[in-house]
Amino acid sequence: MSEHILAIDQGTTGTTVLIFDRETHIVGRAYAEFTQHYPQAGWVEHDAAEIWRVTLETAGRAVAAAGLSARDLKAIGITNQRETVLAWNRHTGEPAHRAIVWQDRRTAAFCDDLRSRAGVTEMVRAKTGLVIDPYFSGTKLRWLLEHVPGLRAGAEKGDILFGTIDSWLIWNLTGGAAHVTDPSNAARTQLYDIHKGDWDSELLALMDVPARALPVVRSSSSVLGHTTADGFLGAAGIPIAGVAGDQQAALFGQACHGPGLAKNTYGTGSFLLMHTGSNTLRDPGPLLSTVAWRIGDQPLEYALEGAIFVTGAAVQWLRDGLGLIAAASETEALARSIADNDGVYFVPALTGLGAPHWDPYARGLIAGLTRGTGRAHLARAALEAMAYQTRDVTRAIEAQTGIALTELRADGGAVGNNFLMQFQADLLGVPVEVPRVSETTALGAAYLAGLATGLWQDRDEIRATWKLARRYEPGMKPAERERLYTQWTRALEKSRGWAA
Repeated sequence: MSEHILAIDQGTTGTTVLIFDRETHIVGRAYAEFTQHYPQAGWVEHDAAEIWRVTLETAGRAVAAAGLSARDLKAIGITNQRETVLAWNRHTGEPAHRAIVWQDRRTAAFCDDLRSRAGVTEMVRAKTGLVIDPYFSGTKLRWLLEHVPGLRAGAEKGDILFGTIDSWLIWNLTGGAAHVTDPSNAARTQLYDIHKGDWDSELLALMDVPARALPVVRSSSSVLGHTTADGFLGAAGIPIAGVAGDQQAALFGQACHGPGLAKNTYGTGSFLLMHTGSNTLRDPGPLLSTVAWRIGDQPLEYALEGAIFVTGAAVQWLRDGLGLIAAASETEALARSIADNDGVYFVPALTGLGAPHWDPYARGLIAGLTRGTGRAHLARAALEAMAYQTRDVTRAIEAQTGIALTELRADGGAVGNNFLMQFQADLLGVPVEVPRVSETTALGAAYLAGLATGLWQDRDEIRATWKLARRYEPGMKPAERERLYTQWTRALEKSRGWAA
């Protein structure tokens, strides 16, 4: 019997495919980037057809690297960039427009209009756990319906399908047989009632989205469909059995399966989630209440989330936008080459500010420059900004839950940066733990798929596979911690409302 799970981690800038065995060893791996499109200031798009091609090609390379054939796989798990949304033709499979990415801010004015309407903010918050912001999928779908000729008529007739990236991948893997999503992705559309666990007619009317174009919502750990030979490397019948948005998948992959356990993923953006059990937090304040996952026919489970829009993307900007570095890995040596930040702070509000500030009009800011400032200071400031923004969110989570953070589990690409992890522990004043498998987003998808297909029997068995790689203990004096953080907040305030 096969004991290998293929996990597709479809991210914002690239797709990673990992193959795990039952002991969670990675036996095959492949990665490829895809094109980022910026049609206007504040707009971000992806070519969904390119994403599918890249995903399929990357899956083939990962299977080959593992020395397996696709038919040797027990199941497929999918985790994906959330809130990114697209429309495609049910009959031809052709996207109707580029996918609108979660970072995109083109619907800011419409969000302002929604917030100005009596009772709308409260209604949306109560049903979805979310704030009204261009980040989420619903206003993006409305934009597509208003701006793509013939799209609304096609959607109302049933010829056009809407979905987040998980739905698009599943539809292709199953040869168009399954148009489905899971609750963790549905919960990010702002069209789904997280308490009732279904699409909501009032929210659909608010965004003017036809219900028949939306996917069916199935459990995160369940068989959502099967591959066709044409859809997946010549291998028909492989169950697609685990699906979750990237941050919820990382929470599951970090074995944060109970209330009060928290993780932070350091990727293009950073997302700090704390498991809150089978009940939502009715007043999440400046944070988000969201669905964590649903396992089989069990009740929905929830999380409190702080979404930070730009962390690793700031390092990419130093590389691609300014040409200050050739690779992200250079930032650690640069940061260590200077004794301190010399008062230089980088507020990376390159696509506005997310939690806990929610300011779509904020813009990036570099403060404290002097004649002696060099690229090392900017590299260090970009790394430190990841930690400062994480502290912004942890303070908000502690305030809303009354639970003091005692440790933080960290994952994502940036956990290999020892300077950042140590600075994060210093700034929070609690240990930061990095697991042996740092690709916990993909691991979470694999766990969900393996749980649904019997590779792992229960969550206790899954938790036993989680292993610590390194623990960073805080060493900074409290007075220094507060001095640095106070300077950060001063710089942050100067970035607010810049483009309003």
